[in-house]
Amino acid sequence: MFQFFRNFFKTKLGLAISLAFLGLIALAFASADVSSTGTFGGIAGGDRVAVVGDEKISTSDLVRAANNGLEQVRQEQPTATMQQFLRDGGLTAALDALIQRAAIKAYADEHGIRAGDNLVNSEIRMIPAFRGPDGNFSEDTYRQALALQRVTDAQLREDLGIGLLSQQMLIPAGFGASVPDKLAYRYAQLFKERRQGSIALLPAATYAPSDDPETKVLRAYYDANRADFVRPERRNIRYATFDSAALGDRIEPTDAEIAARYERDAEQYAASETRDFTQLIVPTEAAANSIRDRVAAGASFEQVAREAGLRASPVVDVEREGLASQASPAVAAAYFSAAQGEMSRPARSALGWHVARVDDVETKPARSLAQVREEIAKDVREEKRVSGLANLASEIEEQLGDGATLAEVAEELDLDLASVGPVLADGRLADNPGQSIPEVLRPALATAFQMDEEEPEIAPVESGRTYLVYEASNITPAAAAPFAEIEEAVEARWRAAQGMKAARAAADRVIARLGKGDSMAEALAAEERRVPPAQSVNMTREELARQRDQRIPPPLALLFSMAKNTTKKLDAGGNMGFFIVRLNDIEMDDIAEDDPLIGQAKRQMGPLIGEEYVEQFGQAMQQELGVSRNASAIEAVRKQLAGN
Repeated sequence: MFQFFRNFFKTKLGLAISLAFLGLIALAFASADVSSTGTFGGIAGGDRVAVVGDEKISTSDLVRAANNGLEQVRQEQPTATMQQFLRDGGLTAALDALIQRAAIKAYADEHGIRAGDNLVNSEIRMIPAFRGPDGNFSEDTYRQALALQRVTDAQLREDLGIGLLSQQMLIPAGFGASVPDKLAYRYAQLFKERRQGSIALLPAATYAPSDDPETKVLRAYYDANRADFVRPERRNIRYATFDSAALGDRIEPTDAEIAARYERDAEQYAASETRDFTQLIVPTEAAANSIRDRVAAGASFEQVAREAGLRASPVVDVEREGLASQASPAVAAAYFSAAQGEMSRPARSALGWHVARVDDVETKPARSLAQVREEIAKDVREEKRVSGLANLASEIEEQLGDGATLAEVAEELDLDLASVGPVLADGRLADNPGQSIPEVLRPALATAFQMDEEEPEIAPVESGRTYLVYEASNITPAAAAPFAEIEEAVEARWRAAQGMKAARAAADRVIARLGKGDSMAEALAAEERRVPPAQSVNMTREELARQRDQRIPPPLALLFSMAKNTTKKLDAGGNMGFFIVRLNDIEMDDIAEDDPLIGQAKRQMGPLIGEEYVEQFGQAMQQELGVSRNASAIEAVRKQLAGN
């Protein structure tokens, strides 16, 4: 229940700590351009973006962190661009994480806290990605994984070491945090709080200019806001597919292969007999003979067993060899010498004396090679298809590795080459976003956006029944679209921007009228342009908390964080306009001192206090060590990443 307070009251608790602590391994493994020697010193501002104590953070470190952050975003939004990442504050978050990371390392060094090689080795061995087929750590798998991500052993060990230092210092700082009873009571009481107010929207479209703007005005707006018009990276994909048809007659089994398979599986095609029994196991031979004699005289086997305090058990689909290995050869001989419907003679095993009734006998005659030829041919054909496709795929992979082109491979195998694009990273066609790439390409899409141009690769699809050979071509990097191609979009964005400016000014006017004593309705009616009426709000935090599984509207969230008799404006986002939020009254009910809500508040607020301790500890480390930022170098990195 009080998870609502976690989402509603806390600020950005632990942001830098979380990025540093949880993103250490991701920083190494998600980066597509990790290098231990790259520098950024050729740009204005120097090659250091920050210094923490004696730890220096280079421009190349920040570039790698930003690229890594973008890759993380692209896992949820494949078409995200670096410009969007920068606009949303990604570079600042990446730098904060690097600073906190450096602070942890420097503080640990200064106070003698360390993570030894054995501890780091233990962490490496626990990472699933480094385990071989037997489930144990594999040195070869480890080296291959590092090479695939272009991460060195030293870089990984450093990141793991800092992660271990974080655990030693940060977890104890917030562990076991609790809140005082009075504070818990206050927050529990807030759950019953009722707020009354109103929310109005001043739409940007209402205030947007209606006259046609001059081209030079639009051009100036476009030049000043190029980042808003960046098109994501686009690629054309050429591909061909092949299946067992490419193997021709190579998958057809020969007479010799069929004969060899028949000889190998001779037992499978030999005559066989299976039987169903109902059996008893008794301690002595005399008891077994007594039961057999009574059944032979006409008594029911099941009834005789019950009178003896036993239960006859069915055994079905038994072969002689299997029974001999499970019980004993003597039991198998006795069971398989009796006719159907008869009782077997008693026979002994390690468990006791067996006696059974033969319920069913099923015999299968031997099958000749001619009789099973088609069955064997089908199995051999499928095996040759699977192995033949795998071998062909390996051959093609070697050819591609030796420099063969996609066209050469297609010509050799007589494959039809197809092309699709330009394609976006999420699979949509750039020229027609309503259409997507063929499904056969979707498993290879992520790789296609990491490949170099005209460097073909091969991949299995449809569980290995089909293979895909593909390459990327005509790669168009993310960049602002030419003005001439998007003039209408620029005009729409310009109108929205102008409307937002006017809506902001209107919001300030409405707030000023409210400050002079006007009601919300009067303040809105005084506007020259007609705007929607305000919506009244009268609800408790408990009612608001019931919406925690949904997205709480930002103006409603703002209403529950304001002081009584205050008014605020809020950007509606997406150039929609501005909200005016007015809070008129707050009512608070008392709750009993033993109300269960208080206990819940203590349990759920404890972790929040712990996060606050961790954040404060992180800030204290930075203050003790001293942190300096190089604003010019940071701005130079920003411009470089933005392509300016």
